Amino acid sequence: MASVNPNCDTQVPANKNFLSPLNFVFQIKKAPHVSYFVQQVNVPSLSLASPITTNPMLNIPFPGEHLQFGQLDVTFKVDEDFKNYLEIHNWLTGLGKPETFSQYDELEENQKQPWNGDGIYSDMSLIIMSNARQPNFEISFIDGYPTGISDISFNSLESDVNYVNATASFKYTMYKIADIS
Repeated sequence: MASVNPNCDTQVPANKNFLSPLNFVFQIKKAPHVSYFVQQVNVPSLSLASPITTNPMLNIPFPGEHLQFGQLDVTFKVDEDFKNYLEIHNWLTGLGKPETFSQYDELEENQKQPWNGDGIYSDMSLIIMSNARQPNFEISFIDGYPTGISDISFNSLESDVNYVNATASFKYTMYKIADIS
């Protein structure tokens, strides 16, 4: 029978509630119509590369110096006016400039006024709520931009109406987590 060490510091957490995946708000400054219809968003992975030093006997890992942030994916319901889908589509088109360089120039010109939400980059935030639906944490994504948007499928063989979802993928400089409770 295992015994409990009386000298061991065991702490019972003050809050024993589990994190609910339902209690969140996601905002994209440049794409407010997307924000309203968000269904799913991920907190991206975070990793630290570990360089290896070798010796004749063993490879020894060391902590790296550069964090690598994973991809941010946002799934949203597409509104019937296509406004939210077009917010991401037009942003991507401006970045990719498939027709003229002026498509990118328009985004770049708007970047000079970052407070208006226009431009090449946009800040994004994920606000995680407590079980009492009060803001608890904010994850701020700095200088984000879209790298892709999923296809949209129409299917007349469906027996029920399954409203259309789209997923946009984003890259960003970094993210920060702040306790806002």
